[in-house]
Amino acid sequence: MKKLLYIPAILLLAACSKPKDKKAELAELQKQQQELNGKITKLQSEIGTVDSSKAVEVGAVEVKSGTFTNYVQIQGKIDAQDNTTAYSQSPGTITALYVKPGQHVSKGQVLAQLDASVMQQQIAQAEANLDLLKTVYERQKNLWDQKIGTEVQFLQAQTNYTAGKKQVAALRSQANLYRIVSPISGTVDQMDLKLGQAVQPGQPGNGIRIVNADVLKIKADVPESYSGSVNTGNKVLILVPDAKDSLTTTVTFASKAIDPTSRSFGVEIKLPQRASLRPNMTAIIKIANYINSSALVLPVKAIQRSEEGDFVFLNQNGKAKRNPVKVGITYGGQSEILSGVKAGDQVVTEGAADVEDGNKLKVTQVAN
Repeated sequence: MKKLLYIPAILLLAACSKPKDKKAELAELQKQQQELNGKITKLQSEIGTVDSSKAVEVGAVEVKSGTFTNYVQIQGKIDAQDNTTAYSQSPGTITALYVKPGQHVSKGQVLAQLDASVMQQQIAQAEANLDLLKTVYERQKNLWDQKIGTEVQFLQAQTNYTAGKKQVAALRSQANLYRIVSPISGTVDQMDLKLGQAVQPGQPGNGIRIVNADVLKIKADVPESYSGSVNTGNKVLILVPDAKDSLTTTVTFASKAIDPTSRSFGVEIKLPQRASLRPNMTAIIKIANYINSSALVLPVKAIQRSEEGDFVFLNQNGKAKRNPVKVGITYGGQSEILSGVKAGDQVVTEGAADVEDGNKLKVTQVAN
């Protein structure tokens, strides 16, 4: 009885396992079929494109040798070469103002006078005393020339007279500290002083700002990463938007020290005299940090990219030829080509993304 029950069970198990094996086999075949269909479709597409008699309309450019320049663009500020504030060197009250804003002044010119009446009294007293010492000295000298009196008396009179002159000179120098004097030649740019105002040396609002707008410069900070390529003498293109002015010059000074906080270094560019430029105007600076005078240059849109690297399509007798290239620096929509093309080659630019290797080409426009 046990044997009879065992045999059907084995048969039932075998019968159930066969459909499962067929389903797995069918799924595997369907997967392979999908993969093959994909490959067939791709090959048909490629063959169809290459063999198509219809030409692809494109624009092209002829490769020429020329100058390629890369610029570092930063923002700077126009400043006066001579821009300073004149202060008195002693505290006091203003008794006279000799200039007004906008007036041209010369170096050493007195701009304002502070109350120095006490000093003037001391000077007057010292000058009166000096007159007496001078008289005594001259009389003692006459006597000594006649061998009358002692040498000690003559030397004492001479010493007193010399000391008196030095005292007067010192007092006059102290009196000069009660004046505000222009340290440079220029124009009075700002002055908030009033008669009777008490002022302190170096205190904001207690001075007169003098600007020499005839000698201007631009000051800017360049990122540390350009420290090896931006130096004194580099060509510079300058645009001043507010003045609607532009000019070309060179870097006058490039600092060697890197600021530890901003990780940048300062540059200065001396400007020619121009009526349109004023201190504190904003300027856009383009410093040429790389120049190749015999470079092969292509528009960025002509260069295609793939996993294998950069390439372009050359127009060779009306057919597209895929050609690998090595790209250097890119600036302003133009790329420096280090290898892969030569002067005279015609490279596809417009419509390059729709071109495949071997396509027939119809060049509608060739840029020089």
